[in-house]
Amino acid sequence: MIYVRNATRKHRIGVRAWQRRARTLLSAAGLAGAGLSLSFVGDRAMRRLNREHRGKDRPTDVLSFPLFEPFAVPRKRSGGGPELLLGDVVISLDTALRQAREYDASLDDEVERLLIHGILHLIGHDHELPDERKRMVRAERRLARAVGLSWPYDGVR
Repeated sequence: MIYVRNATRKHRIGVRAWQRRARTLLSAAGLAGAGLSLSFVGDRAMRRLNREHRGKDRPTDVLSFPLFEPFAVPRKRSGGGPELLLGDVVISLDTALRQAREYDASLDDEVERLLIHGILHLIGHDHELPDERKRMVRAERRLARAVGLSWPYDGVR
């Protein structure tokens, strides 16, 4: 199941559309049938989360909170049994809107790129070290291609 919550008042989003997009991205990542929680917040809430969980007193675009250690996330899910819930992805719509304008993209495209980034964090990708960053960027581009999403970040991230 894909759980979607919009905690903002100034940004309207289509819950069902984001459930479909998340499901499509999970399938493209080899995790068809897995679930996650997707929350949309504003910069103030994101700043609080970033401060509490990462010690950084500023908003960020996306945070991920995995429920599993990276090595423990099953890549294939057989039929039956309990749902595999990967964790939570939180996206700041305020930051996403600023970034969309910077890249001359739609808000939906920017949010989808952030969702890709968040899902990859849930399944163990990181970008702290140069080699990790290269692997993650390759995975981001692969998922973006799989869903027909353009990639405006070349030379930026």
